[in-house]
Amino acid sequence: MEEKTSRNFIEEIIDGDLESGRTQRVVTRFPPEPNGYLHLGHAKAISVDFGLAEKYGGSCNLRFDDTNPVKEDTEYIDAIKRDIEWLGYRWERECYGSDYFQYMYERAVDLIRNGLAYVDDLTPEQMREYRGTLTEPGRESPYRSRTPEENLELFERMKNGEFPDGSRVLRAKIDMASPNLNMRDPAIYRIVHAEHHRTGSDWVIYPMYDFAHPLEDAAEGITHSLCTMEFEDHRPLYDWVVEHAGVGQPPHQYEFARLNLSNTVMSKRYLKKLVDDGVVEGWDDPRMPTISGIRRRGYTPEAVRDFCERIGVAKAVSEVDIRLLEHCVRSDLNEHADRLMAVLDPVKLTITNYPDGQTEMMEAENLPGSGRTHEMPFSKHLYIEREDFREERPNKKYFRLYKGGEVRLKNAYIIKCEDIIKDADGRITEILCTYDPDSKSGMPGADRKVKGTLHWVDQEHAVPARVRIYDALFTENELGEKDLNPESKRELNGVMVEPEIRHLDPGARLQFMRQGYFVQDSVLSSPDSLVFNKVVGLKDSYKPPAA
Repeated sequence: MEEKTSRNFIEEIIDGDLESGRTQRVVTRFPPEPNGYLHLGHAKAISVDFGLAEKYGGSCNLRFDDTNPVKEDTEYIDAIKRDIEWLGYRWERECYGSDYFQYMYERAVDLIRNGLAYVDDLTPEQMREYRGTLTEPGRESPYRSRTPEENLELFERMKNGEFPDGSRVLRAKIDMASPNLNMRDPAIYRIVHAEHHRTGSDWVIYPMYDFAHPLEDAAEGITHSLCTMEFEDHRPLYDWVVEHAGVGQPPHQYEFARLNLSNTVMSKRYLKKLVDDGVVEGWDDPRMPTISGIRRRGYTPEAVRDFCERIGVAKAVSEVDIRLLEHCVRSDLNEHADRLMAVLDPVKLTITNYPDGQTEMMEAENLPGSGRTHEMPFSKHLYIEREDFREERPNKKYFRLYKGGEVRLKNAYIIKCEDIIKDADGRITEILCTYDPDSKSGMPGADRKVKGTLHWVDQEHAVPARVRIYDALFTENELGEKDLNPESKRELNGVMVEPEIRHLDPGARLQFMRQGYFVQDSVLSSPDSLVFNKVVGLKDSYKPPAA
Protein backbone atom coordinates (compact mmCIF):
# COMPACT_ATOMS: atom_id res chain seq x y z
CA MET A 1 0.00 0.00 0.00
CA GLU A 2 1.42 3.39 -1.00
CA GLU A 3 2.28 5.57 1.98
CA LYS A 4 0.49 8.91 2.05
CA THR A 5 2.68 11.96 2.52
CA SER A 6 1.30 15.05 4.20
CA ARG A 7 1.50 18.12 1.93
CA ASN A 8 1.06 21.78 2.72
CA PHE A 9 -1.38 23.86 0.68
CA ILE A 10 1.32 25.23 -1.64
CA GLU A 11 2.53 21.72 -2.46
CA GLU A 12 -1.05 20.74 -3.24
CA ILE A 13 -1.27 23.70 -5.64
CA ILE A 14 2.01 22.75 -7.31
CA ASP A 15 0.92 19.09 -7.60
CA GLY A 16 -2.27 20.21 -9.31
CA ASP A 17 -0.40 22.56 -11.67
CA LEU A 18 2.03 19.81 -12.68
CA GLU A 19 -0.77 17.30 -13.22
CA SER A 20 -2.83 19.74 -15.31
CA GLY A 21 0.13 20.82 -17.42
CA ARG A 22 -0.12 24.48 -16.40
CA THR A 23 3.41 24.10 -15.04
CA GLN A 24 6.12 21.97 -16.61
CA ARG A 25 8.96 22.97 -14.29
CA VAL A 26 8.66 24.77 -10.95
CA VAL A 27 10.48 28.12 -10.85
CA THR A 28 10.39 30.21 -7.67
CA ARG A 29 12.29 33.27 -6.50
CA PHE A 30 13.45 34.86 -3.25
CA PRO A 31 13.20 38.68 -3.70
CA PRO A 32 14.72 40.58 -0.74
CA GLU A 33 15.17 44.33 -0.78
CA PRO A 34 18.85 45.08 -0.05
CA ASN A 35 18.14 47.64 2.67
CA GLY A 36 19.15 45.58 5.71
CA TYR A 37 20.23 42.16 6.92
CA LEU A 38 18.01 39.08 6.74
CA HIS A 39 16.29 37.80 9.90
CA LEU A 40 14.64 34.55 10.95
CA GLY A 41 11.43 35.50 9.18
CA HIS A 42 13.43 35.58 5.95
CA ALA A 43 14.92 32.18 6.85
CA LYS A 44 11.41 30.74 6.71
CA ALA A 45 10.73 32.42 3.35
CA ILE A 46 14.06 31.14 2.04
CA SER A 47 13.23 27.61 3.16
CA VAL A 48 9.87 27.83 1.36
CA ASP A 49 11.15 29.38 -1.88
CA PHE A 50 14.31 27.31 -2.21
CA GLY A 51 12.93 24.21 -0.49
CA LEU A 52 9.98 23.83 -2.85
CA ALA A 53 12.20 24.33 -5.88
CA GLU A 54 14.50 21.60 -4.55
CA LYS A 55 11.65 19.23 -3.78
CA TYR A 56 10.15 19.47 -7.27
CA GLY A 57 13.44 19.45 -9.17
CA GLY A 58 12.98 23.05 -10.25
CA SER A 59 14.97 26.20 -9.62
CA CYS A 60 14.89 29.31 -7.45
CA ASN A 61 16.21 32.71 -8.46
CA LEU A 62 17.74 35.20 -6.05
CA ARG A 63 16.34 38.56 -7.06
CA PHE A 64 17.31 41.78 -5.33
CA ASP A 65 14.41 44.21 -5.29
CA ASP A 66 16.63 47.27 -5.79
CA THR A 67 14.00 49.75 -7.00
CA ASN A 68 14.51 52.23 -4.14
CA PRO A 69 18.02 53.71 -4.49
CA VAL A 70 17.77 55.80 -1.31
CA LYS A 71 17.81 52.83 1.10
CA GLU A 72 19.84 50.17 -0.71
CA ASP A 73 23.50 49.25 -0.42
CA THR A 74 25.92 46.63 -1.77
CA GLU A 75 26.81 45.78 1.86
CA TYR A 76 23.36 44.30 2.25
CA ILE A 77 23.57 42.42 -1.05
CA ASP A 78 26.79 40.70 0.06
CA ALA A 79 25.28 39.89 3.47
CA ILE A 80 22.12 38.41 1.94
CA LYS A 81 24.09 36.13 -0.38
CA ARG A 82 26.29 35.04 2.52
CA ASP A 83 23.26 34.20 4.66
CA ILE A 84 21.53 32.14 1.96
CA GLU A 85 24.70 30.18 1.27
CA TRP A 86 25.18 29.59 5.00
CA LEU A 87 21.70 28.06 5.16
CA GLY A 88 22.81 25.63 2.46
CA TYR A 89 20.85 26.92 -0.54
CA ARG A 90 22.02 27.82 -4.05
CA TRP A 91 20.19 30.01 -6.53
CA GLU A 92 19.75 29.32 -10.24
CA ARG A 93 20.10 32.95 -11.34
CA GLU A 94 21.16 36.13 -9.57
CA CYS A 95 18.79 38.85 -10.73
CA TYR A 96 18.11 42.48 -9.85
CA GLY A 97 15.02 44.62 -10.21
CA SER A 98 17.32 47.10 -11.94
CA ASP A 99 17.89 44.51 -14.70
CA TYR A 100 14.36 45.28 -15.85
CA PHE A 101 14.23 49.09 -15.63
CA GLN A 102 13.98 49.57 -19.41
CA TYR A 103 11.50 46.69 -19.73
CA MET A 104 9.29 48.08 -16.95
CA TYR A 105 9.47 51.58 -18.41
CA GLU A 106 8.24 50.23 -21.75
CA ARG A 107 5.37 48.38 -20.05
CA ALA A 108 4.38 51.62 -18.32
CA VAL A 109 4.41 53.43 -21.66
CA ASP A 110 2.13 50.71 -23.07
CA LEU A 111 -0.32 51.28 -20.21
CA ILE A 112 -0.33 55.04 -20.90
CA ARG A 113 -0.95 54.49 -24.63
CA ASN A 114 -3.86 52.19 -23.77
CA GLY A 115 -5.38 54.77 -21.44
CA LEU A 116 -4.62 52.68 -18.36
CA ALA A 117 -2.14 55.01 -16.63
CA TYR A 118 -1.81 58.75 -16.14
CA VAL A 119 0.60 61.29 -14.67
CA ASP A 120 -0.78 62.86 -11.50
CA ASP A 121 0.29 66.20 -10.00
CA LEU A 122 -1.45 65.75 -6.63
CA THR A 123 0.78 66.05 -3.59
CA PRO A 124 1.17 62.93 -1.39
CA GLU A 125 -1.16 64.55 1.17
CA GLN A 126 -3.80 65.24 -1.49
CA MET A 127 -3.52 61.70 -2.82
CA ARG A 128 -4.21 60.31 0.65
CA GLU A 129 -7.21 62.63 0.97
CA TYR A 130 -8.59 61.64 -2.44
CA ARG A 131 -8.04 57.95 -1.75
CA GLY A 132 -11.04 57.63 0.57
CA THR A 133 -11.42 55.14 3.41
CA LEU A 134 -12.49 51.55 3.93
CA THR A 135 -16.09 52.75 4.17
CA GLU A 136 -16.00 55.65 1.68
CA PRO A 137 -15.02 55.50 -1.99
CA GLY A 138 -12.16 57.63 -3.25
CA ARG A 139 -12.40 60.63 -5.53
CA GLU A 140 -10.87 60.80 -8.97
CA SER A 141 -7.86 63.07 -9.37
CA PRO A 142 -8.50 66.18 -11.52
CA TYR A 143 -5.53 64.98 -13.63
CA ARG A 144 -7.07 61.56 -14.31
CA SER A 145 -8.66 62.78 -17.57
CA ARG A 146 -5.38 63.73 -19.23
CA THR A 147 -5.06 62.32 -22.72
CA PRO A 148 -2.57 59.54 -23.50
CA GLU A 149 -0.56 62.06 -25.52
CA GLU A 150 -0.30 64.45 -22.55
CA ASN A 151 0.66 61.60 -20.23
CA LEU A 152 3.30 60.25 -22.60
CA GLU A 153 4.91 63.70 -22.84
CA LEU A 154 4.85 64.23 -19.07
CA PHE A 155 6.16 60.73 -18.35
CA GLU A 156 9.02 61.30 -20.79
CA ARG A 157 9.84 64.57 -19.04
CA MET A 158 9.74 62.75 -15.68
CA LYS A 159 12.23 60.25 -17.11
CA ASN A 160 14.44 63.08 -18.34
CA GLY A 161 14.68 64.57 -14.85
CA GLU A 162 12.77 67.79 -15.51
CA PHE A 163 10.68 67.59 -12.30
CA PRO A 164 11.70 67.49 -8.61
CA ASP A 165 11.16 64.53 -6.30
CA GLY A 166 7.56 64.03 -5.25
CA SER A 167 6.12 66.53 -7.72
CA ARG A 168 4.52 63.94 -9.99
CA VAL A 169 3.78 60.21 -10.07
CA LEU A 170 2.48 57.81 -12.66
CA ARG A 171 -0.69 56.09 -11.49
CA ALA A 172 -2.53 53.06 -12.84
CA LYS A 173 -6.10 53.95 -13.87
CA ILE A 174 -8.21 51.26 -12.21
CA ASP A 175 -11.13 52.05 -9.90
CA MET A 176 -11.33 54.78 -7.25
CA ALA A 177 -14.44 53.13 -5.78
CA SER A 178 -12.86 49.67 -5.36
CA PRO A 179 -13.37 48.14 -1.89
CA ASN A 180 -9.66 47.21 -2.06
CA LEU A 181 -7.72 50.41 -1.41
CA ASN A 182 -4.72 49.01 -3.30
CA MET A 183 -6.80 49.17 -6.49
CA ARG A 184 -7.69 52.86 -6.18
CA ASP A 185 -5.37 54.14 -8.89
CA PRO A 186 -2.12 53.10 -7.19
CA ALA A 187 1.13 54.90 -7.97
CA ILE A 188 3.36 52.77 -10.18
CA TYR A 189 6.29 55.17 -10.79
CA ARG A 190 7.81 57.95 -8.69
CA ILE A 191 10.61 60.47 -9.17
CA VAL A 192 13.80 59.90 -7.14
CA HIS A 193 16.94 61.88 -7.93
CA ALA A 194 19.47 59.58 -6.25
CA GLU A 195 22.50 57.52 -7.25
CA HIS A 196 21.62 53.88 -7.79
CA HIS A 197 24.15 51.25 -6.74
CA ARG A 198 24.06 49.59 -10.19
CA THR A 199 22.63 52.07 -12.72
CA GLY A 200 24.17 55.22 -11.27
CA SER A 201 22.29 58.30 -12.48
CA ASP A 202 20.81 56.69 -15.61
CA TRP A 203 17.33 56.76 -14.12
CA VAL A 204 15.47 59.32 -12.03
CA ILE A 205 12.11 57.50 -12.15
CA TYR A 206 11.70 54.20 -10.34
CA PRO A 207 8.88 51.64 -10.40
CA MET A 208 6.88 50.95 -7.24
CA TYR A 209 7.10 47.44 -5.80
CA ASP A 210 3.54 46.45 -6.74
CA PHE A 211 4.26 47.28 -10.38
CA ALA A 212 7.78 45.90 -10.52
CA HIS A 213 7.16 42.61 -8.74
CA PRO A 214 4.73 40.96 -11.20
CA LEU A 215 6.71 42.19 -14.20
CA GLU A 216 9.95 40.77 -12.78
CA ASP A 217 8.20 37.45 -12.07
CA ALA A 218 6.89 37.34 -15.62
CA ALA A 219 10.27 38.21 -17.16
CA GLU A 220 11.96 35.38 -15.23
CA GLY A 221 9.27 32.79 -15.93
CA ILE A 222 8.36 32.41 -12.27
CA THR A 223 5.61 29.80 -11.96
CA HIS A 224 4.80 30.22 -8.26
CA SER A 225 5.41 33.63 -6.72
CA LEU A 226 5.37 33.00 -2.96
CA CYS A 227 5.06 35.75 -0.37
CA THR A 228 3.68 36.35 3.12
CA MET A 229 0.07 37.09 4.00
CA GLU A 230 0.44 40.88 4.21
CA PHE A 231 0.58 40.84 0.40
CA GLU A 232 -2.75 39.04 0.03
CA ASP A 233 -4.62 42.34 -0.48
CA HIS A 234 -2.07 43.29 -3.12
CA ARG A 235 -2.74 40.20 -5.25
CA PRO A 236 -5.58 41.81 -7.27
CA LEU A 237 -3.13 44.55 -8.28
CA TYR A 238 -0.49 41.90 -9.10
CA ASP A 239 -3.02 40.18 -11.36
CA TRP A 240 -4.10 43.50 -12.92
CA VAL A 241 -0.53 44.34 -13.89
CA VAL A 242 0.04 40.86 -15.30
CA GLU A 243 -3.19 41.08 -17.32
CA HIS A 244 -2.80 44.59 -18.73
CA ALA A 245 0.95 44.95 -19.20
CA GLY A 246 1.19 42.28 -21.91
CA VAL A 247 3.66 39.91 -20.28
CA GLY A 248 2.80 36.61 -21.95
CA GLN A 249 2.57 33.54 -19.72
CA PRO A 250 1.14 34.96 -16.46
CA PRO A 251 2.78 34.09 -13.13
CA HIS A 252 0.60 33.52 -10.04
CA GLN A 253 1.06 34.81 -6.49
CA TYR A 254 0.39 32.68 -3.40
CA GLU A 255 0.59 33.81 0.23
CA PHE A 256 1.57 32.00 3.41
CA ALA A 257 1.80 33.09 7.05
CA ARG A 258 4.92 34.96 8.08
CA LEU A 259 7.00 33.77 11.02
CA ASN A 260 6.21 35.35 14.40
CA LEU A 261 8.46 34.27 17.27
CA SER A 262 7.79 34.77 20.97
CA ASN A 263 9.97 37.45 22.64
CA THR A 264 11.29 38.44 19.23
CA VAL A 265 10.82 41.46 16.98
CA MET A 266 11.37 40.84 13.28
CA SER A 267 11.05 44.21 11.63
CA LYS A 268 13.98 45.18 9.45
CA ARG A 269 13.22 48.86 10.09
CA TYR A 270 13.21 48.41 13.88
CA LEU A 271 16.30 46.21 13.88
CA LYS A 272 18.13 48.82 11.79
CA LYS A 273 17.23 51.44 14.39
CA LEU A 274 18.76 49.26 17.13
CA VAL A 275 21.96 49.10 15.07
CA ASP A 276 21.99 52.81 14.18
CA ASP A 277 21.31 53.85 17.80
CA GLY A 278 24.08 51.61 19.16
CA VAL A 279 21.70 49.56 21.29
CA VAL A 280 23.34 46.41 19.88
CA GLU A 281 26.86 45.78 18.56
CA GLY A 282 25.69 45.53 14.96
CA TRP A 283 23.50 43.48 12.65
CA ASP A 284 25.46 40.39 13.78
CA ASP A 285 25.06 40.98 17.52
CA PRO A 286 24.45 37.45 18.88
CA ARG A 287 21.21 38.64 20.52
CA MET A 288 19.75 39.83 17.22
CA PRO A 289 17.22 37.63 15.36
CA THR A 290 19.18 38.23 12.15
CA ILE A 291 20.71 35.27 10.34
CA SER A 292 24.15 36.84 10.79
CA GLY A 293 23.38 37.25 14.51
CA ILE A 294 22.34 33.65 15.11
CA ARG A 295 25.32 32.46 13.06
CA ARG A 296 27.68 34.44 15.32
CA ARG A 297 25.73 33.15 18.33
CA GLY A 298 26.58 29.61 17.23
CA TYR A 299 23.30 28.32 15.82
CA THR A 300 23.76 25.80 13.02
CA PRO A 301 22.18 25.99 9.56
CA GLU A 302 20.95 22.42 10.01
CA ALA A 303 19.05 23.43 13.15
CA VAL A 304 17.48 26.46 11.46
CA ARG A 305 16.34 24.36 8.50
CA ASP A 306 14.96 21.75 10.88
CA PHE A 307 13.07 24.49 12.70
CA CYS A 308 11.60 25.85 9.46
CA GLU A 309 10.54 22.34 8.47
CA ARG A 310 8.85 21.76 11.83
CA ILE A 311 6.80 24.97 11.82
CA GLY A 312 5.53 24.18 8.34
CA VAL A 313 3.66 26.34 5.83
CA ALA A 314 0.12 27.54 6.46
CA LYS A 315 -2.15 30.54 5.91
CA ALA A 316 -3.13 31.01 9.56
CA VAL A 317 -0.98 33.56 11.37
CA SER A 318 0.29 32.38 14.77
CA GLU A 319 3.20 32.90 17.14
CA VAL A 320 5.83 30.18 17.42
CA ASP A 321 7.49 29.55 20.77
CA ILE A 322 11.17 30.45 20.43
CA ARG A 323 11.94 27.46 22.64
CA LEU A 324 11.22 25.27 19.61
CA LEU A 325 14.11 26.93 17.77
CA GLU A 326 16.34 26.44 20.82
CA HIS A 327 15.22 22.80 20.99
CA CYS A 328 16.28 22.29 17.36
CA VAL A 329 19.67 23.91 18.02
CA ARG A 330 20.21 21.87 21.17
CA SER A 331 19.24 18.60 19.46
CA ASP A 332 21.70 19.23 16.63
CA LEU A 333 24.57 20.23 18.92
CA ASN A 334 23.96 17.27 21.21
CA GLU A 335 24.71 15.00 18.24
CA HIS A 336 27.78 16.82 16.93
CA ALA A 337 29.45 19.08 19.52
CA ASP A 338 32.68 17.89 21.16
CA ARG A 339 32.74 17.90 24.97
CA LEU A 340 35.31 19.93 26.89
CA MET A 341 35.66 21.16 30.43
CA ALA A 342 35.53 24.83 31.32
CA VAL A 343 35.15 26.46 34.73
CA LEU A 344 33.17 29.68 34.49
CA ASP A 345 33.57 30.91 38.08
CA PRO A 346 36.76 29.24 39.29
CA VAL A 347 37.90 28.59 42.84
CA LYS A 348 41.24 26.95 43.53
CA LEU A 349 41.27 23.34 44.73
CA THR A 350 44.48 21.78 46.11
CA ILE A 351 44.92 18.02 46.60
CA THR A 352 47.24 18.01 49.59
CA ASN A 353 48.34 14.37 49.33
CA TYR A 354 49.00 14.46 45.58
CA PRO A 355 52.74 14.40 44.71
CA ASP A 356 54.30 17.84 44.19
CA GLY A 357 55.41 18.49 40.61
CA GLN A 358 53.58 15.49 39.18
CA THR A 359 51.21 15.80 36.18
CA GLU A 360 49.08 12.95 34.84
CA MET A 361 47.28 12.89 31.51
CA MET A 362 43.67 11.83 31.86
CA GLU A 363 41.76 10.43 28.89
CA ALA A 364 38.56 12.27 28.02
CA GLU A 365 36.05 11.42 25.31
CA ASN A 366 35.46 14.07 22.65
CA LEU A 367 31.93 13.01 21.78
CA PRO A 368 30.01 10.14 23.36
CA GLY A 369 30.05 7.13 21.05
CA SER A 370 32.54 8.66 18.60
CA GLY A 371 35.58 6.75 19.82
CA ARG A 372 37.61 9.98 19.63
CA THR A 373 39.46 10.99 22.77
CA HIS A 374 41.93 13.59 23.96
CA GLU A 375 44.17 13.97 26.99
CA MET A 376 43.84 16.58 29.70
CA PRO A 377 46.49 17.30 32.38
CA PHE A 378 45.80 16.65 36.07
CA SER A 379 47.99 17.76 38.96
CA LYS A 380 47.96 18.95 42.56
CA HIS A 381 46.33 22.33 41.85
CA LEU A 382 43.01 22.53 40.02
CA TYR A 383 40.01 24.79 39.50
CA ILE A 384 36.39 23.82 40.13
CA GLU A 385 33.18 25.86 39.93
CA ARG A 386 32.59 28.02 42.99
CA GLU A 387 28.92 27.03 43.00
CA ASP A 388 29.94 23.35 43.24
CA PHE A 389 31.10 23.82 46.85
CA ARG A 390 29.31 24.49 50.14
CA GLU A 391 30.91 24.69 53.55
CA GLU A 392 28.06 22.65 54.94
CA ARG A 393 25.84 20.20 53.17
CA PRO A 394 22.53 22.04 52.70
CA ASN A 395 20.39 18.88 52.40
CA LYS A 396 20.57 15.16 51.68
CA LYS A 397 19.93 15.74 47.96
CA TYR A 398 23.05 17.87 47.62
CA PHE A 399 25.72 15.73 45.94
CA ARG A 400 28.38 18.29 45.12
CA LEU A 401 31.42 19.01 47.28
CA TYR A 402 31.17 20.14 50.88
CA LYS A 403 33.45 20.00 53.88
CA GLY A 404 33.84 16.35 54.83
CA GLY A 405 32.12 15.18 51.65
CA GLU A 406 33.40 13.21 48.67
CA VAL A 407 32.91 13.63 44.91
CA ARG A 408 34.50 12.24 41.78
CA LEU A 409 36.41 14.56 39.50
CA LYS A 410 35.30 13.70 35.96
CA ASN A 411 37.73 11.23 34.27
CA ALA A 412 39.98 11.38 37.36
CA TYR A 413 39.90 10.53 41.08
CA ILE A 414 37.57 10.66 44.05
CA ILE A 415 38.45 13.51 46.37
CA LYS A 416 37.38 14.48 49.89
CA CYS A 417 37.24 18.03 51.23
CA GLU A 418 39.29 18.36 54.40
CA ASP A 419 39.47 22.13 54.94
CA ILE A 420 39.11 25.56 53.31
CA ILE A 421 41.02 28.85 53.27
CA LYS A 422 39.26 32.22 53.33
CA ASP A 423 40.41 35.78 52.77
CA ALA A 424 39.88 38.69 55.15
CA ASP A 425 36.37 39.22 53.80
CA GLY A 426 35.36 35.64 54.47
CA ARG A 427 35.41 34.60 50.82
CA ILE A 428 36.70 31.12 50.11
CA THR A 429 39.98 31.30 48.20
CA GLU A 430 41.09 27.67 48.30
CA ILE A 431 39.57 24.25 48.97
CA LEU A 432 41.91 21.69 50.52
CA CYS A 433 41.23 18.06 49.63
CA THR A 434 42.76 14.62 49.67
CA TYR A 435 42.40 12.04 46.93
CA ASP A 436 42.05 8.27 46.77
CA PRO A 437 44.90 7.09 44.48
CA ASP A 438 43.07 3.79 43.84
CA SER A 439 39.94 5.47 42.48
CA LYS A 440 41.18 6.63 39.09
CA SER A 441 38.45 6.43 36.45
CA GLY A 442 38.75 3.43 34.16
CA MET A 443 41.34 1.60 36.29
CA PRO A 444 40.78 -1.84 37.82
CA GLY A 445 39.43 -1.52 41.34
CA ALA A 446 38.10 1.99 40.75
CA ASP A 447 34.58 0.81 41.40
CA ARG A 448 33.94 2.74 44.59
CA LYS A 449 30.83 4.81 44.01
CA VAL A 450 30.08 8.40 45.00
CA LYS A 451 26.98 10.24 43.84
CA GLY A 452 28.54 13.52 42.76
CA THR A 453 30.78 14.14 39.74
CA LEU A 454 32.36 17.56 39.10
CA HIS A 455 34.14 19.03 36.13
CA TRP A 456 37.51 20.70 36.68
CA VAL A 457 40.52 22.24 34.94
CA ASP A 458 44.20 21.93 35.81
CA GLN A 459 45.48 25.26 37.13
CA GLU A 460 48.89 25.24 35.48
CA HIS A 461 47.61 24.39 32.00
CA ALA A 462 44.24 26.22 32.06
CA VAL A 463 43.56 28.61 29.20
CA PRO A 464 41.94 31.89 30.34
CA ALA A 465 38.88 33.09 28.49
CA ARG A 466 35.87 35.36 28.59
CA VAL A 467 32.30 34.12 28.21
CA ARG A 468 29.20 36.00 27.10
CA ILE A 469 25.82 34.64 28.21
CA TYR A 470 22.63 35.79 26.52
CA ASP A 471 18.97 36.08 27.32
CA ALA A 472 16.15 37.24 25.04
CA LEU A 473 16.73 40.69 23.54
CA PHE A 474 13.05 41.46 24.13
CA THR A 475 10.60 40.70 26.92
CA GLU A 476 6.82 40.98 26.85
CA ASN A 477 5.06 43.40 29.23
CA GLU A 478 1.56 43.22 30.73
CA LEU A 479 0.05 44.81 27.62
CA GLY A 480 1.54 42.14 25.37
CA GLU A 481 4.07 44.62 23.96
CA LYS A 482 7.73 43.75 23.46
CA ASP A 483 10.29 45.77 25.41
CA LEU A 484 14.08 45.70 25.26
CA ASN A 485 15.50 43.43 27.95
CA PRO A 486 18.25 45.25 29.93
CA GLU A 487 19.52 41.85 31.14
CA SER A 488 19.95 40.36 27.67
CA LYS A 489 23.73 39.99 27.99
CA ARG A 490 26.22 39.40 30.78
CA GLU A 491 29.96 38.76 30.58
CA LEU A 492 32.08 36.46 32.69
CA ASN A 493 35.79 37.18 32.99
CA GLY A 494 38.40 34.85 34.42
CA VAL A 495 36.91 31.70 32.89
CA MET A 496 39.32 28.74 32.72
CA VAL A 497 39.20 26.20 29.86
CA GLU A 498 41.09 22.96 29.47
CA PRO A 499 44.10 23.23 27.07
CA GLU A 500 42.52 21.01 24.38
CA ILE A 501 40.74 24.19 23.26
CA ARG A 502 44.01 25.23 21.57
CA HIS A 503 43.80 22.24 19.21
CA LEU A 504 40.23 22.74 18.01
CA ASP A 505 38.84 24.68 15.08
CA PRO A 506 38.02 28.21 16.35
CA GLY A 507 34.60 27.92 14.68
CA ALA A 508 33.73 24.61 16.31
CA ARG A 509 30.66 24.49 18.54
CA LEU A 510 31.45 22.83 21.87
CA GLN A 511 29.69 21.57 24.93
CA PHE A 512 31.32 22.86 28.08
CA MET A 513 30.33 19.98 30.30
CA ARG A 514 27.50 20.77 32.72
CA GLN A 515 27.41 24.36 31.40
CA GLY A 516 25.88 24.41 27.93
CA TYR A 517 26.94 24.78 24.32
CA PHE A 518 29.45 27.44 23.32
CA VAL A 519 31.30 28.81 20.31
CA GLN A 520 34.19 31.23 19.96
CA ASP A 521 32.98 34.70 19.02
CA SER A 522 33.94 35.25 15.38
CA VAL A 523 34.55 38.99 15.90
CA LEU A 524 36.04 39.43 19.37
CA SER A 525 37.94 36.19 19.92
CA SER A 526 41.61 35.75 19.01
CA PRO A 527 44.29 33.15 19.87
CA ASP A 528 45.61 35.45 22.59
CA SER A 529 42.20 36.46 23.96
CA LEU A 530 39.50 33.81 23.74
CA VAL A 531 35.88 34.95 23.89
CA PHE A 532 33.02 32.43 23.86
CA ASN A 533 29.32 32.94 23.20
CA LYS A 534 26.86 30.67 24.92
CA VAL A 535 24.75 29.15 22.16
CA VAL A 536 22.09 27.45 24.25
CA GLY A 537 21.85 25.69 27.61
CA LEU A 538 21.78 21.95 28.25
CA LYS A 539 18.33 21.79 29.81
CA ASP A 540 15.43 21.32 27.44
CA SER A 541 12.04 21.60 29.06
CA TYR A 542 10.31 22.23 25.72
CA LYS A 543 8.16 19.42 24.39
CA PRO A 544 7.53 19.75 20.64
CA PRO A 545 3.91 19.20 19.60
CA ALA A 546 3.08 15.69 18.47
CA ALA A 547 3.17 15.26 14.70
